[in-house]
Amino acid sequence: MRVTTAYSYAASLANLQKRQTELNEANGRLTSGKRVEKASDDPTSAARAERALAVVSRSDANQRALQASRNSMTLTESALGDATELLQQAREGIVASGNGSYSDAERSALAEKLKEIRTQLFSVANRSDGAGSYLFAGQGASQPPFLDTAAGVQFRGASGQINVGSDEALPLTINGADAWLSAPSGNGVFETRATSTTTAWIDAGQVTDPSQLTGGSYDVQFSVAGGTTTYEVRDAGGTLVASGPYAQGKAIEVDGISFTVGGSPAAGDRFDIVPSTRSLSVFGVLDRTIAELTTPHRTGAQVTQSAQTALRDIDAVAGSLQALRASAGESLNRADAVEGRVSALKLYGETERSNAEDLDLVQAISDFQNQQTGYSASLQTYSSVQRLSLFQYIT
Repeated sequence: MRVTTAYSYAASLANLQKRQTELNEANGRLTSGKRVEKASDDPTSAARAERALAVVSRSDANQRALQASRNSMTLTESALGDATELLQQAREGIVASGNGSYSDAERSALAEKLKEIRTQLFSVANRSDGAGSYLFAGQGASQPPFLDTAAGVQFRGASGQINVGSDEALPLTINGADAWLSAPSGNGVFETRATSTTTAWIDAGQVTDPSQLTGGSYDVQFSVAGGTTTYEVRDAGGTLVASGPYAQGKAIEVDGISFTVGGSPAAGDRFDIVPSTRSLSVFGVLDRTIAELTTPHRTGAQVTQSAQTALRDIDAVAGSLQALRASAGESLNRADAVEGRVSALKLYGETERSNAEDLDLVQAISDFQNQQTGYSASLQTYSSVQRLSLFQYIT
């Protein structure tokens, strides 16, 4: 086979250009730190890197949503804590109002204290999150969600709850209507009411045997004959379910519940027992208590009944807010756990992406040095081929 000078020259030049291209590529990889700079470098690794990048991007979005939920729940938990403290102050005032030695003027002064507490609670219920929204607006409201009307405080937000848009269902808001206007009435199972009496009162009652509960309503009436006071308990259909002589401080039991009537019931005095409903409003409790404290010339029994009912209801609404506060705290705890999972997933994505496209510097430096050596050899070869000329021999 005959190798011409022109062929040797072309082959050396092509090899030199190839070596120079490879050297430039190696230098580019060292500069960027990437083994795969474009999909054509390694299609399989490029696809792995894209999938890993999607994992990292989704993790970043989840972290932003997580932070939004954490900020909102932190503010909500703080607001509910403030409300609980205010209700505790209200409770102390209600306990003091039951003091039989207090005058109407002193009870009116306590009513003024409760009015101030109510104003502060209303401000807490309409507290903003600092970003144009409201903590208790439910699914959103452009204005404060609670409106104080002549008929009482009304919820004007959108009932419900908003969760962040992430892989984890974390709350962003709390349903304000449930938080402030929907505590269970009575003791949570049934509610006792003093319907018509000025000389006796009834306590909140309790459940003695859950298996006997009927969930019905009862009517308790008293009668006096021959100096003896008796009671009759009838159900909603008028059927007599319990009766007997009245003894102050002795519990009356019927269908798995018991309650105690105090004072001196008069003939015709009546008490009602109705099923509990989630209709107790924080503001309604305070409004009713304030109205009763500012009513003059009440009897001792009426004062006692007012204090007992107010204490029962204030404890119910406080318990409801405390339960929501615990829920907000649990959401914060869950956010901490979710953050760990999201961070681990993001780290996995970043590691996978690095494995797919990042450069092994030790290997890359070795390859670069080899390319330099090869390029130098190609230069020498090309230089030698250039000297293969007849004129060089002639001269």
